[in-house]
Amino acid sequence: MPHNIHPTAIVEDGAVLGADVVVGPFCVVGSDVKLGDGVQLISHAVVTGRTTLGARSTVFPFASIGHRPQDLKYAGEPSTLEIGENTTIREHVTINPGTAGGGMITKIGDNCLIMIGVHIGHDCIVGNHVVMSNNVTFAGHCRIDDYVVMSGYSGATQFVHIGAHAFVGGLTKVEKHLIPYGAAVGNPAELSGLNLVGLKRRGFDREAIHNLRTAYRMIFASEGTLRERVDDAAAIFPKDELVQDVVAFIVNAKDSPLTLPRNGHGDA
Repeated sequence: MPHNIHPTAIVEDGAVLGADVVVGPFCVVGSDVKLGDGVQLISHAVVTGRTTLGARSTVFPFASIGHRPQDLKYAGEPSTLEIGENTTIREHVTINPGTAGGGMITKIGDNCLIMIGVHIGHDCIVGNHVVMSNNVTFAGHCRIDDYVVMSGYSGATQFVHIGAHAFVGGLTKVEKHLIPYGAAVGNPAELSGLNLVGLKRRGFDREAIHNLRTAYRMIFASEGTLRERVDDAAAIFPKDELVQDVVAFIVNAKDSPLTLPRNGHGDA
């Protein structure tokens, strides 16, 4: 099917457009950009750099996608930005490509909702089905796993890893890794328990949630060392996927700091 490109839009030579792409008024598409089938740029949006935007994704007015990273060390290296399918990018969003100091790529998965004013910095890796509410900010090198929900005006500092299905409350500043299925609030963030509402909404069964709550209380108890408590939880729930996700996350974090409850342990 032919493209629908508004006469006021600029699509530079070299840009690759899939079928049924819509480029609205006053949009700019750079020469190294690839737009998948059914992509829509509503109006006044700029997509530039070595950027790939997946099929059926939508970019709203005044978004700036793919411009050079906000990193003084960036020297023009040919880094990239990849955005998955069915992702919605609302007004005034800014997303930067990677750098040589990271993985040379910023990557966002499928079915994400990126609301007004969000900033995703260089070398971030964002999973699928992630919701970023208004004015969420990610500094460089963050990793955000699948189904994370970031509430309005929250954010994460450089190199932070937020595990799958975690929930971050409004105005929360995440400075340390946040476990999968965890819920964090505050500035700086504190672990307030598990994201029980999200787990129930996504169809996790009662037994799995019960086991996760038991393991959570064990891991963040006051007796013994954290590694001892993690090993105990792993041994007690060897076949429980949710518990093992949390165990693996903490083990893989090694000496990196974790977001903890205020008193070092907590109630799920």
